[in-house]
Parts: sequence; structure tokens; C-alpha cells
Amino acid sequence: MGSTGVVRWKATGKVRSLAWDGEDLVDRVDGGRRWTSDGVEHQSGRMYAYPFDRAVVSPSGRYTVAYTERGTKALLLDGQRIVRELDRSYYHAKDFDYPVTLGALADGREVLVHCPESHEVVEVEDVATGERLTQGERLPTDVFHSRLAMSPDGKRLLSAGWLWSPFGIVRVYDLERALTEPAVLDSEGLLPSWSWVDAEIDAACWLDGDRLAVATGEDEGDEGDEGDDGDDDGDDPATLGPRQLGVWSLSERRWLHRHRLELPAGTLIGHGDGVISLYEYPRLIDVATGAVLAEWPEVGVPSRVGSYGVRHVPTPVAALHPDGSRLAVARPDGIAIIALPSRAGR
Repeated sequence: MGSTGVVRWKATGKVRSLAWDGEDLVDRVDGGRRWTSDGVEHQSGRMYAYPFDRAVVSPSGRYTVAYTERGTKALLLDGQRIVRELDRSYYHAKDFDYPVTLGALADGREVLVHCPESHEVVEVEDVATGERLTQGERLPTDVFHSRLAMSPDGKRLLSAGWLWSPFGIVRVYDLERALTEPAVLDSEGLLPSWSWVDAEIDAACWLDGDRLAVATGEDEGDEGDEGDDGDDDGDDPATLGPRQLGVWSLSERRWLHRHRLELPAGTLIGHGDGVISLYEYPRLIDVATGAVLAEWPEVGVPSRVGSYGVRHVPTPVAALHPDGSRLAVARPDGIAIIALPSRAGR
């Protein structure tokens, strides 16, 4: 272990996905290749002929979707058993990340959320039975859904995708209501567009069932302008500005915090009252103050911004331990395990 609390584990090949299984780490794309808590790699005898490069895992750990980030193909797995093949539309598939997630509804049912027929239509399916739960009339608008994520309480769905221009957006939907009124998933949702209309959305993640962190990019007309460094610096408190990190409360319908970011957010992972920002290297940011609590420049990650655009810069592969104590980050030669400061409660 280095002085910064980073442990490095070796890997015999590229690590394409990471998920914690107790104290072990598993690459579900590579057939379940596993690293035990001592850092020893154990190969899997299962391989897939198709070049999948990402995976999401259900809350129970039973189900996996292995997919190609900029492709049209995916596999739904129960353990290592193939349940069925999944697809998405070919339309601009090479230009934005595959929209798919696994989660658990408030009643405990595990569900698959994806866009199987059209880039603009989100569907929810019971993972165990394959039953489509969003049956009914739809009123789609031309939204490219991406970076789907269910809230920890299973009541809401986040989509961090884009509109044609292109322009990054964020949508939040009432998932419970969508099961009886599927067209809810075609609406503007619970996060009003006026709350971030001045800036393009780069990334978003859940902090808990009520709060989400949202990061914006630099406005082309504001390059070099430091903008707002706090919550009350004179600009419109209702709107998230360029190159800011904000926390929106769904119950209060307002931004609780807004702070200027020194670097782009990259990919965001919620961590208590903070977020882990993955851009060039991991940083832990306090969402209430905007302060960088810790950073690990020796652990490089891809400088990927947003869910669409450049194809040669992949999304970083990382996994936060369920207890919030460690972050696993895929590296060219293996895995870096970062010991994180204790996360604060709300």
C-alpha cells in the first residue's frame, strides 16, 4: 500500500467491468473472472464470442447485463447462464452509451430498464419473468436516453442523455407512476428544464432517494470566466450555471447547493454527502461546499465527458464498495483499490 492508501492488484488481461462480491472483485464481462481479497486473480472458464466491454449488476448480484458501450448488443445473465440477448436501435448507437441498468423497485422486484426498440422509449421489465411492466400508450419525444440509473429506494429513474444539436440533458422520472402510466417516461420528468437551461449536462448521479448531483460543462461563451463559486454569489439561484456541480432536491424542487468545478466532472459516483469525480484521476468532492476532500492523481482514468460524442475515450471502469470504504478502478495493468475517507450522513 502506498502512502495515499492505494493498493494495486495485477491483472492478466484488460479489466472491462468491476463489481464487488463481498470482499472480492469480479469482472462480469470476462465470464466472472475474480480477484479475491488478497489480490489474487482467478480465471473463469466462461467466455463470450461477442466483444462486450461493460456490465451492470442487479442489487442482489444475481443478474448481469453485459453490453457493448457503443454497440447494439447485450446479454442478460442469471449467474453465468444466458437468459436472453438484448438489443437497442442501431440509430446513432456508435455515438452514445448503451442505455441500460438493473435495479430493484420499492417492492423488491428486480427490473431491467433499457431501450430495446427505440432510442427515445424507455421500457421496464421484470428480470425474473421477462414481463414488460410499461405496457400502454407512449408519446415519445426525440430524446437519446443514456446513463440510466435507478434511485436507491427504487422509486425514480435518472437518464443522463442528450438531445439533437447535440446537447447533454438530464431527466428524472417517477418510476412507480410509470408502471401504470408508461407515457410518464416520455415527459420532461421531475427535474424541470429551467433549472439547468443555461448549461449542458455532463454527468449526474444519485446521492439518495431524494437528492441527485448534477454537473454541467463549460459554456462556449463563458470560457475563462470563473462564474459562481458558491450558493449565493448573485446569479439566478434557480438555475445551474456552466461548469458547476449542483445538488437538486426532488421534494423541495430546488438546488440545495451549486459550486464551481475546477475540472470537468467526468463520471460521477455518489458517496454519502459527496461525489467521486472520475476525470483524469479520481477526486472526492463535498457537495455542500464544493471542496475537494481527497484526490489520487497517481490513479489515472480516461478523461471522458458526457454520454455521447468521442468514441476513442471510454467511460472509466470503477466500482464503489457497498459500505463506501473503497473504490476499485480499472487500470491498464490491473486494478487500483483506493481507501476512501468515511462518508458523512445526510
